[in-house]
Amino acid sequence: MLPIFPKPSVNARADRLVADIVADAAALRCISYTGPSGERIIDLGAVATGGIEAGRRLAEVCMGGLGTVAITTATGHANWPLGVVVHSTNPVLACLASQYAGWTLQDEASGFFALGSGPARALSRVEDLYKELNYVDDYDRAALVIEGDNPPPAAVVENVAKACHIEPAGLTVLYAPTGSLAGGVQVCARVLEVALHKAHTLHFPLEHIIDGVGTAPLSPPIPDFVQAMGRTNDAIIYGGRVQLFVKGSNEAAEKLAAELPSRGSAAYGKPFAEIFSAVNGDFYKIDPMLFSPAAVTVSNMDTGRSFHGGGLAPEIVDKSFK
Repeated sequence: MLPIFPKPSVNARADRLVADIVADAAALRCISYTGPSGERIIDLGAVATGGIEAGRRLAEVCMGGLGTVAITTATGHANWPLGVVVHSTNPVLACLASQYAGWTLQDEASGFFALGSGPARALSRVEDLYKELNYVDDYDRAALVIEGDNPPPAAVVENVAKACHIEPAGLTVLYAPTGSLAGGVQVCARVLEVALHKAHTLHFPLEHIIDGVGTAPLSPPIPDFVQAMGRTNDAIIYGGRVQLFVKGSNEAAEKLAAELPSRGSAAYGKPFAEIFSAVNGDFYKIDPMLFSPAAVTVSNMDTGRSFHGGGLAPEIVDKSFK
C-alpha cells in the first residue's frame, strides 16, 4: 500500500523564509518594523532600496515555501539574458493555493486597494478557488504579499487577521512596488503561476499536474507604474517559458500545449502597456487568455510524449524593455 503524504502548510514553510528575511534585513536593504496593530511589516522596495535577492526571497515566500526561485543568465533572449527560473514539485499548492493574487483588499476610508497574494490566502479561504483545491492550511502565523507602494492600513490588517483566524501580531505583510527591483523579480517569478491559472481556466484537471518549471527574463525597473506593470507582464506573455509534467492522455496533454500559450489570445501582439492604454486602463476589459507564458512544453509522464506550443517573441520584449 502506498503511503499517504500529508499536505504541507504553506504558512509554516513561509514563516521560516520570513524569519530569514528579517534576520538578513540590513544585508538585503529591507526594512522590517511593527505596524500600528502589532503586525510585522517588511518593506522590500518602497522606502527601502531592496534588490534582486530581496525579490527572489519574496517570490519564494509568495509560493508558500513550496517553490524555488533562482537567477539565471539563460532566458533565451539575447538582449535580456538575466532572468528567473521557478520550480515547484507542488505547483498547484505553490501557485494557486499561495502565490496567486486572488484576495481583494480594500478600505474605502483610506482609499487603499490591493490584491493580496501569498500563503495568508490559504488560511482565510475567502476565495471560491479553495473549494476546488480542497486545501486547508492551519497555522498560527500568516504571510501576506502585496504588490504596491504602501502597506495596508490598520482596518485592512485587522480584517485580514480576522479572516485568517489569527491575531494581528501573527501577521507579516511584505510589500514592494512593481517598479522596484524586488517587485519586478516577484512579478516575473509568476511565470509558472500564470501557466497553472490558465490551465485551470482551460479546465485541465489540476490533479494531473505533477511538477512544473518556468523561466522569464527580468524586466528592467522603471518608476512609472503602468510601464512597470507592462514590462513585468511582457516578460511572461512574450518572454516566458514553462514546462509542465502531467498525467493523463496524450490528447489532453497536446490540447493543453496548444491552448496554453499567450499567442492564442486576440489581444496578443503588442506590449502590454499599449494594450492597457487601448482599454483606457480597465484591466478587466483585457482578454484573460492573454495572461500566460509565451512558450509551453507539456510532458506526459504516463506515455513519455511531450508537446510544444507557442514561442518566444523577443522583438516585443525588446520594444517593451527599452
